[in-house]
Amino acid sequence: MMSLNNLQNVTYNPIIPYVGTIPEQLEPGTLIVIRGHVPGDSDRFQVDLQNGSSVKPRADVVFHFNPRFKRSNCIVCNTLKNERWGREEITYDMPFKKEKSFEIVILVLEDKFQVAVNGKHVLLYAHRMRPEEVDTLGIYGKVHIHSVGFSFSSDLGSTQASTLELTEISKENVQNGGLQQFPSSKGDTDKIVPRTGYTKSRGSAAQHTLTCAKILPINCLSKTLPFVARLNSSMGPGRTVVIKGEVNTNAKGFNVDLLSGKSKDIALHLNPRLNVKAFVRNSFLQEAWGEEERNITCFPFSPGMYFEMIIYCDVKEFKVAINGVHSLEYKHRFLELTSIDTLEVDGDIHLLEVRSW
Repeated sequence: MMSLNNLQNVTYNPIIPYVGTIPEQLEPGTLIVIRGHVPGDSDRFQVDLQNGSSVKPRADVVFHFNPRFKRSNCIVCNTLKNERWGREEITYDMPFKKEKSFEIVILVLEDKFQVAVNGKHVLLYAHRMRPEEVDTLGIYGKVHIHSVGFSFSSDLGSTQASTLELTEISKENVQNGGLQQFPSSKGDTDKIVPRTGYTKSRGSAAQHTLTCAKILPINCLSKTLPFVARLNSSMGPGRTVVIKGEVNTNAKGFNVDLLSGKSKDIALHLNPRLNVKAFVRNSFLQEAWGEEERNITCFPFSPGMYFEMIIYCDVKEFKVAINGVHSLEYKHRFLELTSIDTLEVDGDIHLLEVRSW
């Protein structure tokens, strides 16, 4: 699971410019976490994932991440190959501020790098060179770095089947296995369909198992939606559910629901709406929606991004984290926690993995 605390090979207070060897190969799921401070006189700094440290000829830069403060604040990303820069990709949503601390998290994915700053998603950068070619980290410019660390062990690469405590419900199970409480696609679906811009079709429930050894590459193992699964152990304090996926590039929204199979009540409805940047939470109890909760420090999703959503059940509330960063709490409105036994996921995402323990 994505963790920003248990880092390996941590270097503290390196002298800038810093050029250091990365101790292991960058594979999907690797995290690079850089914590530091932007001085008041900084005009720019850069973080380079390099192939070697040669100066003449200059080493290839697989990923060049370059915040600039002069003129217009922006982040420039690029690749240097055979001493020639490619096309710049520029992001104007600037998360860095002078005289402020920062935490940069670079996540290596199968087809791109994903960057978050201070817990907020910032940008995606599609691979132009294979990340396996990276063996050196370079940090240059006017910046103070407090620490650099790595996380090479990640569930992106493998899945322990023994921890998968869910049983996926196929179409036949829904119709014949005593689960008629789920509305059919022709019946009262509108009663529990989240109020979003997309529709749901329960008649096409997935028929897969959760015992795959890997969840990457994405195109091999993304699961059909809607995804419905029965928790082998019902919800209660200390229980955790993890949903891993990738947001579609044209996504409007998606939903993750924890339900009581007996009553059809939705104890927890999580509904990120990318078209309006609202993270809606609600409950559907006794055939009626409650009051929506929308307050959030920052919207944690963006089109095309990989995410790990962790739902932790506490005594009084659910706690939700996205990509290792706490996002929200939701006080229990449905108090019979042991009756919560079903998970449903639907919407504009590629669902990669679901786990519960």
